[in-house]
Amino acid sequence: MTIGERLWKTFNKALGQYQLIDEDDHILVGLSGGKDSLLLLEFLARRAKIHVPHFTVEALHVRMDFSKQHKNQSFVDTHYETNTSYLQHFCDQLGVPLHIVTTSFDGNPKPHTKQKPPCFLCSWERRKQLFNVAQELHCTKIALGHHQDDIIHTALMNLTFQGHFSTMPVLLRMKKMPLTIIRPLCLCHEDDIRLYAKEHHYEKQLKLCPYEHETNRATARELFARMEQLNPEARYCIWRALESYNKLTEY
Repeated sequence: MTIGERLWKTFNKALGQYQLIDEDDHILVGLSGGKDSLLLLEFLARRAKIHVPHFTVEALHVRMDFSKQHKNQSFVDTHYETNTSYLQHFCDQLGVPLHIVTTSFDGNPKPHTKQKPPCFLCSWERRKQLFNVAQELHCTKIALGHHQDDIIHTALMNLTFQGHFSTMPVLLRMKKMPLTIIRPLCLCHEDDIRLYAKEHHYEKQLKLCPYEHETNRATARELFARMEQLNPEARYCIWRALESYNKLTEY
């Protein structure tokens, strides 16, 4: 079995196991331009052609303008950028409409308020744009490209730094709007996706985010790697724990 066949099989297993797609769904994919979101869009577009269930797919790329945050900082010339022409070509090849939104966030806290980490503010703004566009397009679901490693890393981060056992759900029905968040790559391993992206010549973004290394995620990644050294089955043990405590689906 090739790496592509394995990923495709795992992707479809997740769709069925967690009932991620319903008949006549209109799905908006958060297309960051990274390997995970590219694979997610490719597989969803491919799955949509099977027609069972019938659903449609569109993509949204949110470009973040950091100029406001950088104007008084030493890395003012570090410009975060993605190749939107490549993303447009990628979507055109799949027959998927692409929407591009440019936005920014204010990194300066209000008086007497605590400074929020840049990654939190950036993620919050991106998510807000996803919700806004999804509702404008009358989508029923938003698909995000988090894989199994991402979900496990988040569980370790929450346990270590927040003191609670939780993670990013595979399926999350929003309570304040008629939208459901799904993560169809939830059973896929990052190493497999990385290899597939290399084999299929996925193009990387032009510049990395200047805040990329300012989070605890790298620490959680190292912790998980150590756990897998101690026990090669650690991935599946953690996943079973998340399933046992109903942390992977929220209705």
